[in-house]
Amino acid sequence: MSQVKNFGALGDGQHDDTEAIRHCLTQGDGSLQFSRGKYRITSTIEVPLATRGRTAVFGDGGVATLIMDAPGPALRFLGSHGGNAFPDTFQPGVWESERMPTVTQLEILGGHDEAIGLQFEGTMQATVSGVLIRRCRYGIHLVKRNRNVLIANSHIYDGRGPAIGIYFDGVNLHQTNIVGCHISYQRHAGIKIQRSEIRNLQITGCDIEYNFDPAAPDSADVWIDNRAGTVREGTITSCTIQARRSPGGANVRIEGAPDELAKSAGLWTIASNIIQSQEINLLLRSCRAVVVSGNSFCSGFERSIIVEKCRNIALGTNTIDYNPDYGGDRTDGITITDSAACTLTGLIVESVRAGSSETGGAIHIARSSEMTLTGCQIIDPMHRGVHLDTVRNSVVSGCTVLSRKASPTLREAILAQKCGPDVLLQGNLLGKGARGDLVVEGGAPTASGNGSSA
Repeated sequence: MSQVKNFGALGDGQHDDTEAIRHCLTQGDGSLQFSRGKYRITSTIEVPLATRGRTAVFGDGGVATLIMDAPGPALRFLGSHGGNAFPDTFQPGVWESERMPTVTQLEILGGHDEAIGLQFEGTMQATVSGVLIRRCRYGIHLVKRNRNVLIANSHIYDGRGPAIGIYFDGVNLHQTNIVGCHISYQRHAGIKIQRSEIRNLQITGCDIEYNFDPAAPDSADVWIDNRAGTVREGTITSCTIQARRSPGGANVRIEGAPDELAKSAGLWTIASNIIQSQEINLLLRSCRAVVVSGNSFCSGFERSIIVEKCRNIALGTNTIDYNPDYGGDRTDGITITDSAACTLTGLIVESVRAGSSETGGAIHIARSSEMTLTGCQIIDPMHRGVHLDTVRNSVVSGCTVLSRKASPTLREAILAQKCGPDVLLQGNLLGKGARGDLVVEGGAPTASGNGSSA
């Protein structure tokens, strides 16, 4: 009593199986099972958990395809849970009737420009596993309120139009795990959060690639947009995140509301990822308390990392390098502006082309305070290693900045402009450029114990 073909579905890809599937949902035993075939539907199959009870959808080992030939979600799960994840917040009957709606081993194919794969609202412990969603405007669409969502071992691929793979759309959602998924070829964003309140989001062990649009501005593999909303307590770990150059594009973009404390976006960890091949590899704007460590950055065509109007950012033990197998007009480098209390520790930064003969460099820090740059190796920069411009209460210590090129283009190892004695430059090993190793303009930073390389 769960097999949709027993209720009249043909699964031939031509016949409209919508009503047969609904019949199975209302008269069956609590699950929808699709055997091999292509099941065409022309309106949303809605699963009202409060009245239908606990429901699971199975694709019989992935051999079945559900074709959504109309706008809207192919499957919409509607729950009534209004509490949080604490057991005491469940209303009577919600736990027994609505927990863990599941979709597994099914392909969902969008046959309409506005088709959506799966939509969840008001659910508790929604679980998606082993699912392939393709040619949809949104792959998985999370709206209004949900709790404890698990998306695992799934393929969200080749979206339709300005597509988003997993879309947190005006949702209040705590406790989400996205694990072991391929999220690729979505023109607008692989994963996007917008107008939402999010806590405890883990993105782990995923391949998030080629989510870009060369014909439109602003795309990203992972886009956390907190300009309206708050998103805190998240991790992006052990993922491969790469794309191709597109206007305004970023591999990872976290952006908060522009308030003084940068409090709408923060408490994030970005660790042990491969992040490469976009206009900007990592963009942090109006963020707070973000740790970026153990990542490999490559091929940032505008910059590797841009930090704007942020507080308490820790950039540590990352490499910024280039792939010798790839050409192109990469720029790479780190730019920090209008920020406070940031540390850059243990970075290896090689062959950065950022800046010009007059300004900028491998690491450019401007109009910022409480900056600490320690133990970094900045090798073979095009113009200069470090440019400090109007920086206060900061330290550059124990760094190696030099060029090993046969025909070096280095202007200065460190250029300090408009920096006072509260900027300490000490114990660095500096290569000599055309204008010297340490060049000071319009200020008097405190310099001691710096050595010159041979």
